[in-house]
Amino acid sequence: MRQIARGLKRSPSTVCREIAANGGPQRYRACDADRRAVRRQRRPKPARLAQCPRLREVVEAKLELRWSPQQIAAWLKTAYPGDPEMRVSHETIYLSLFVQTRGALRRELFRCLRTGRARRRPQGTTKNGQGKIRNAISISERPAEASDRAIPGHREGDLIYGKACSAIATLVERKSRFVMLVQLSRGQTAEAVAEALADAVVTLPGQLRRSLTWDQGKEMAEHAKFTVTTDLPVYFCDPHSPWQRGSNENTNGLLRQYFPRSTDFKAITQSDLDRVAAELNGRPRQTLEWKTPCQALDEALR
Repeated sequence: MRQIARGLKRSPSTVCREIAANGGPQRYRACDADRRAVRRQRRPKPARLAQCPRLREVVEAKLELRWSPQQIAAWLKTAYPGDPEMRVSHETIYLSLFVQTRGALRRELFRCLRTGRARRRPQGTTKNGQGKIRNAISISERPAEASDRAIPGHREGDLIYGKACSAIATLVERKSRFVMLVQLSRGQTAEAVAEALADAVVTLPGQLRRSLTWDQGKEMAEHAKFTVTTDLPVYFCDPHSPWQRGSNENTNGLLRQYFPRSTDFKAITQSDLDRVAAELNGRPRQTLEWKTPCQALDEALR
C-alpha cells in the first residue's frame, strides 16, 4: 500500500481506506470501486429517511414526543445496537424537516422542535435587573459539593412567565437534571412563591433537600421564611449571571416547547405540570451520557 501511495503521490492512509471500503486486499477490483465511486458522487442523493420507512416511523414518533434530533440519533444507537439500518445523524433529521426537497418527514413536525421554527437561527435572551434582596447569601458561599454536582439534592430554581403575567416555578436537580414544576395558584408575590415552593419541597426526602440556587428575582425575597419552613438554604446568583444556573436555564428553554410565551398559566393545573415534568424526566440527555434524568437520579440515590 505504501508503494502504491508513493506512485500515486497520496497518503498511505488514503489508499488503505480506499481498499478497505471496497472489499479489502483480497477482493478489491479497480473497475468495481470506480463504478461505486461514480454512484456515490451523484446528486441529489436519496434521503436516508425516505429510503427506510421503519426508521422514519421511529424518528417521527420521537419527534412527536418533543425529543431533539440529537437525542433521537443517540438513542437509536442504544435501542438498535445490531441494526445498521436504524441509524441516522441529527443533521439528516434537521435536513429532512427544513429542506422541502428532502422532505422525508412530515413538514409539520418542525413544530415539535424546541424552537418551534422551520429553520435554525441563533437567539438571545435578556433579563431586566430585579433590585437587591435583603440578607441574600451569595452563590460564592454555596458548598463545593453543589458546584461540582458530586451528590444529589442541590437544586436551581426560577419562574417562567406566560400570558397576562401568569407564571410557574421550575426546580431542577443539578446532578441528575430532574425537574419539578410548581403551580403558583396564589400569585407571584414573594410570600406566595415561598409558600408554593415550600409545599413542593417538603414532600422530598431529606437527602434531596440540600440547597437551592436562585437568581436575583424579587419573587424570592421571602427566602428566609422558606429556609425556616424547609431547612433548605437559598443561594443567590450574581447579577446578570444566568450561566450560574445553567441547568435551570436550559430546562426553561425546553419547557417553552410545551408552554410558549402565549400560555396562560392560570389555566394550567398541577396535573398538567406533573405530566410535562414526567415527559421531560423521561427524555435522554447528552450531558448525562444519554441517560434520562429519572435514570440518573435513581443511580445517584442507589
